[in-house]
Amino acid sequence: MTEPFKPSEAVARIEAASRRPLLRPPTGGDVSLAIGEPDFATPQVIVDAAFAAVAAGYTHYAHSEGDPELREALAHIVSAAAGETYASSRVIVTHGATGGLAASILATVSPGDRVVIPEPTYSLYADLVEMAGGRPVFVALREDDHHLDLAAMARALPGARLLILCNPGNPTGAVFARDELEAVAGLLDPQTLVISDEAYDRMSYGRDFVSALTVPQWRDRLIYIQTFSKTYAMTGWRIGYVATTGPIARAVSRINRTLTGAANQATQRAAITALAMTPEDLAPMLGEYARRREFVVDRLEEMEGVHFSPPEGAFYAFIRYDLPLTAAELAAHMLDGGVHVRAGSEFGPSGEGHLRLSFATSMARLDEGLTRVENVLQSLRARA
Repeated sequence: MTEPFKPSEAVARIEAASRRPLLRPPTGGDVSLAIGEPDFATPQVIVDAAFAAVAAGYTHYAHSEGDPELREALAHIVSAAAGETYASSRVIVTHGATGGLAASILATVSPGDRVVIPEPTYSLYADLVEMAGGRPVFVALREDDHHLDLAAMARALPGARLLILCNPGNPTGAVFARDELEAVAGLLDPQTLVISDEAYDRMSYGRDFVSALTVPQWRDRLIYIQTFSKTYAMTGWRIGYVATTGPIARAVSRINRTLTGAANQATQRAAITALAMTPEDLAPMLGEYARRREFVVDRLEEMEGVHFSPPEGAFYAFIRYDLPLTAAELAAHMLDGGVHVRAGSEFGPSGEGHLRLSFATSMARLDEGLTRVENVLQSLRARA
């Protein structure tokens, strides 16, 4: 008789440690404030470019590291931001930021390695570290504004193999300042590498965004992760990229080829068109996020028992509540009340007692969703 199936140790590690839930899709009259996905359609010029690419025969395997023209364009953008030359050989096109993160972590983390993760933050990071056999070391962000706690970082970083930053922050909306990033650079051991996931870099509100590419002390250790998903409303297109030093790029490329292979060829051609879009082309989408952010801040400031730092970037509000419930329990009550939100505990230990609300949805749905959030909080408070 065949023995019962037993998953691999990697699966067991992820299942034992993961905080990522399986989300139920909205049904009936539910309102979702849970998903970090732009509600805008992909700009038509990008869609047209994809159709044209298919018609032109871009339907075959692409270069394993990415379309050469796309890599050249990305290298030019990264070089301009960094103030140093990134050859296209240092850029790898991946299946979204997810593919870039997976390849980068598997290429750099060995079993037992310590990986410092300031949190609350995107929950995929810890799952990937577990998959690689590394040890996630969670370091709480400051409670008042969700910026880096430098004293705690100084205690955690010695001996670490990797530091993973999400900037602007998901779920916190924090945008790290230059002095924070430079202070962290002074705490790193020579062998410590840095991943900076900057998916929301175009979405900042009244605070200048500072890319890790501009921190000179990180140049020999930085793994820069980027995606087309958020800025260009291309989540389903699955195009991202990694930019890093030559030796790290070769290791990431090896894992990327093994893990997923080349990204879709026609989609990469459409991404070239996306890069040609001007700030004026993107202004309507980015301006609408800013308008929604102001609306959400105003509504939340009026809610009893809700505490939060106004988001400086991305499209999330991370709220602390005053009810004697876990975040998962409160999220379940919200679901019963017809609104989907994310439990803060998904994003790390210090996310407990919080909820994440996404404002990547229409103003009308935001209005209705926030009304339902407030109604659930009032109902539970009345019962308490």
